Amino acid sequence: MLIDFIQHQIKQFDDLASRIQAEPEKYIHFDSVSDFYKAEWLKDFPNGTTWTTTGLDDGAEQFYALIEYRNHFLSISCTEQIEIRCGIRD
Repeated sequence: MLIDFIQHQIKQFDDLASRIQAEPEKYIHFDSVSDFYKAEWLKDFPNGTTWTTTGLDDGAEQFYALIEYRNHFLSISCTEQIEIRCGIRD
């Protein structure tokens, strides 16, 4: 039996992204950029996942984060409301 590790990692990414989208209150609570980068759940994404965030400096309450693995992404926008999108880039 052959295991496609890339497909396994994509599924791992998509599963975690779906959990974050379904229950953002469990994951989205940061006071600074540093807090975002220290989030334990980031370690649950597959190796090779990248993430960036903006807007949390100087106590800002609004921020944007983008987490990507290959062509799959999770975007998080926190302004007055939390908006989370998952998808696949072309």
